[in-house]
Amino acid sequence: MRIIQLLPELNAGGVEKGTLELARELTAKGHDSLVVSAGGSMVEQLIQEGSRHLALPIHRKRLRSLGQIPALRKLFLREKPDVIHLRSRLPAWLAWLAWRQLKASERPRLVTTVHGFYSVNPYSRIMTRGEKVICVSAAIKDYVRANYPKTPEENLRVVHRGIEPDRYPYGFRPSPEWLERWRSEFPQLVGKSIVTLPGRITRLKGHLDFLELIAGVKKEGLPVHGLLIGQSSSAKASYRQEIDSTIAAAGLRDDITWIPHRKDLREIMALSSAVVSCSIQPEAFSRVTLEALALGRPVLGYDHGGVRELLNQLLPEGKIPVGDTTAMIRKLSDWLTSPPSPRKDSPFTLKAMLAGIMRVYEEARDPA
Repeated sequence: MRIIQLLPELNAGGVEKGTLELARELTAKGHDSLVVSAGGSMVEQLIQEGSRHLALPIHRKRLRSLGQIPALRKLFLREKPDVIHLRSRLPAWLAWLAWRQLKASERPRLVTTVHGFYSVNPYSRIMTRGEKVICVSAAIKDYVRANYPKTPEENLRVVHRGIEPDRYPYGFRPSPEWLERWRSEFPQLVGKSIVTLPGRITRLKGHLDFLELIAGVKKEGLPVHGLLIGQSSSAKASYRQEIDSTIAAAGLRDDITWIPHRKDLREIMALSSAVVSCSIQPEAFSRVTLEALALGRPVLGYDHGGVRELLNQLLPEGKIPVGDTTAMIRKLSDWLTSPPSPRKDSPFTLKAMLAGIMRVYEEARDPA
C-alpha cells in the first residue's frame, strides 16, 4: 500500500510520535509511507527510518491556508495513494476539500483519527468524515456517537494507543548511576514516599486536587512527598501562581517539588510509590497512565475517559470517583503501606496498536 499521513507539524507530541511509529511500521512491512506536514524536529528521524516527507504549510488557521488545497489535490493525483490518513483538524479540512475535488474513481480511501475530546462544532466534525474513523479509546467512540450521531456506526473503529513493553518493562528499576544523580539533585526526597502527577500545567489536570491529596495523606502521619512534573507556559502564569499560593497556604512548601518536563519520566515513575491522574475532564487515553501501569507502579485515577479503560483492564482498584479527594486520600494512605500490583500482561502494546491501524487501512482499501 501507499499511505499518506497528514498532520500540522512534526515536533514533539503524542500525535507526532504515533505518526512516526506508524510510518516506521509501514516501511518495515514494505509499504510506501509519505508524511505531509509543515516540518519540524522529527522530520530527520522520519526520513532515516525510510519514509518520505513533503513540507507544506498546513498548520496555520488562516484563510491563506486554503491555498494549499490545489497542491494537495495535485499530490493525491500524482502519488495515487491507497489511503490518506488525516490526524488533525486543519490539515483534515484542507485534505478533505482537495479529496472532494477528485473524481470518485480517483479518490484514495479516507481514514481519520479522533485523538481527543475536541470542542463540539462544525470545525471539529471533519474528524468524523473519514470512510473509516479511528477512535483512540472507547470513550472517544462514545463521544463521537453522542456528539456526531450522523457518523455511521459501521465506520467507527476503536484502536487503543500502545507502548513498547521493552521500553517499559514490568518491575523496571533505575540504574545506580541515575539514582545517585537523582538523590544529589533532589535530596529532599530521600526517605519519602514519592507520589507523582505528570502532565502539562493546566487547570484541567487537577493540580489543586493533587495538593489536597498530599495534604490529606500528610495529616495521616505518612512521609509523603508530591512531585508535579510538567512545563509551565507564560499563558498559565496566573494558574501557576494559584498553585504556589495553595501550596503555601496548606503548609506544603517542604512536601511538594515542581519539576519541568524531563526525558527521564520513566525512571521517576518507577521510583514513585504511586502515580496519580486527577484530570477534572476525561482524558482521551492517557499514555502516561499506561506507562506507569506497565512499569508495575500503582495508579490512582479519576474514573472517566481513557483512564477508566486502562484501570478497568490493569488495576480496577485504582479508580476513584471524579473529584472525590477524600476517597483518594484514604486509598493512597492504604497503598503506601500495602501497595497493589497492576496486571502484567497489558493488551495496550505498540504492536497491537499498529496491527489495528493496518487492519483499518486494509478494510478501507478492500471494502467487503
